[in-house]
Amino acid sequence: MMTYSAFHILWQGLTGNKGWTPVWREPEPKPAYDIVIVGGGGHGLATAYYLATEFGLTNVAVLEKGWLGSGNVGRNTTIIRSNYLLPGNQPFYELSMTLWEGLEQSFNYNAMVSQRGILNLYHSDAQRDAFARRGNAMRMTGAGGELLDQAALRRMAPYLDFDNARFPIKGALYQPRGGTVRHDAVAWGYARGADRRGVDLLQNCEVTGFDIAGGICTGVQTTRGPIKAKKIAVCAAGSSGRVMSLAGLRLPIESHVLQAFVSEGLKPVIPGVITFGAGHFYISQSDKGGLVFGGDIDGYNSYAQRGGLPVVEDVCEGGMAILPMLGRARLLRMWGGVMDMSMDGSPFIDKTDVDGLYFNGGWCYGGFKATPASGYCTAHLLARDEPHPVAAAYRLDRFRRGAPIDEKGAGAQANLH
Repeated sequence: MMTYSAFHILWQGLTGNKGWTPVWREPEPKPAYDIVIVGGGGHGLATAYYLATEFGLTNVAVLEKGWLGSGNVGRNTTIIRSNYLLPGNQPFYELSMTLWEGLEQSFNYNAMVSQRGILNLYHSDAQRDAFARRGNAMRMTGAGGELLDQAALRRMAPYLDFDNARFPIKGALYQPRGGTVRHDAVAWGYARGADRRGVDLLQNCEVTGFDIAGGICTGVQTTRGPIKAKKIAVCAAGSSGRVMSLAGLRLPIESHVLQAFVSEGLKPVIPGVITFGAGHFYISQSDKGGLVFGGDIDGYNSYAQRGGLPVVEDVCEGGMAILPMLGRARLLRMWGGVMDMSMDGSPFIDKTDVDGLYFNGGWCYGGFKATPASGYCTAHLLARDEPHPVAAAYRLDRFRRGAPIDEKGAGAQANLH
């Protein structure tokens, strides 16, 4: 397979771009694999990539019911960050940030990793103190962070509505290493990297059942025939509950729609990412000039990749509260992704009670930024049958043990937001 480089781009341009080869193969399913991964989104593809590159396991198949990257990885707002507080989360997301920083060199694909920085606005003294605690936790893991007062923030983002009567902006927690990444390019890069190392990427291959006998899972039934496997990992994001129900398992997860929006193309105005501390709103600007923003989940259970108008109004209200100029921009398009919302807002990377069946899910709002670490830690679990140290808290039984990871109260229920 071709290695991408500036030389190859120049050469192809001079020769009519006739020498580009397919990014990945289209293989037929084999009867059996060592490992089968259900879900061809960011987390499933990253798991396959790290199984091959870090653990030398290449007899692996990724099964995707549609096309690769057709789910949440291509439907989010592209933000990456590691500005967490709790010990169950912060080291994990810092590992993810570290992997983001070397990702393009690792899989030889331009994912447009842009560490523009992220500003979390605060609006009260109590919120400032909370952000100071979070910033200290970030600094202890090497994530870096700076607490900005209003004067410093005014110099960085003078267009904010600092004197809003209801939500005065007093400062921000700033992480310079945060930023954005081209979401679908992440899926393509991981897919290409896994494929070139021998992993089979099987598109239009929907799982319709699991082969379970005596508490052991030995394979899956698919629309392209039965496939045997020694280990099976489900990385199905918003479809996790439905897929795992085929194995007779009920998860502490609900599926909700999360909408995202993009405006018409505008001149550069927002250099990084900004989040609203008194509501749920986040915004950045794409390389094409569109303002990309989002907010709360729609609140009702759904598998539809579209949302409702009440949340459109709520998100736009949040944006107008800190960026009144947003009211003059035209909304170009909107879409929805199906979020696998856990009860405490934190994910799962764990074995299930069925031997040979593993689960990765419950990513709520944080799935995209977690993609590299999620894939790495899931690969570690599959290869070594023990959790990676930074993902050791992401157990399926934590609610039964009374050990939830309630980072922000961003769980599936409205009263947890």
